[in-house]
Amino acid sequence: MATTSIRLDQELIAKATIKAKALSRTTSKKIEHWAKVGAIMEENPELSYEFVKQAIMAKAEKEIGQLESYQFD
Repeated sequence: MATTSIRLDQELIAKATIKAKALSRTTSKKIEHWAKVGAIMEENPELSYEFVKQAIMAKAEKEIGQLESYQFD
């Protein structure tokens, strides 16, 4: 993955740093996560944040082979 340096507002960086520390992430990974969620939600305004968060989680589970079959009743 290529990286690029960009200028960001110090207030955004400070908020991301606090959230990142609480969630055991790096500041850059937290900002990447916010950007990913924001992009998905802009492209799909009808989706809730909770749905988007669960979709990201499901994709990560699939990538590491941790999906379970759903059993219909």
